Amino acid sequence: MLVLIFSLVVGSMLVYISRFNFQPVSVNLGFYVLNTIPLFYVIIGSLLIGLVLSYLAYLVNSISNSFVLRGKDGEIRKNKAEVLELTKRVHQLEIKNEKLGKDSGLVSSDRNAL
Repeated sequence: MLVLIFSLVVGSMLVYISRFNFQPVSVNLGFYVLNTIPLFYVIIGSLLIGLVLSYLAYLVNSISNSFVLRGKDGEIRKNKAEVLELTKRVHQLEIKNEKLGKDSGLVSSDRNAL
């Protein structure tokens, strides 16, 4: 429904622009000269070219951001694997510490010690 309302508003604006801007103009495109083109076509053409160029700029920015995020995802994965490996190593050292404590017969006086 919102798309329908939006298209009606845009269509109404185009009709208004075409009705009051129909005088012929000449357009210089470098070495080419286009004579007797209605001003309405020039307005709509420049609007469409602007929209296409802004979309291309958005697309380049979006692709750049996706490459940056992909690199960050790889770094996060690598860091998670490192944390997992370090956690396993800490657990192994805790088990080894417990075995050494039981073998020596010494009991830790600090209850909060690892």
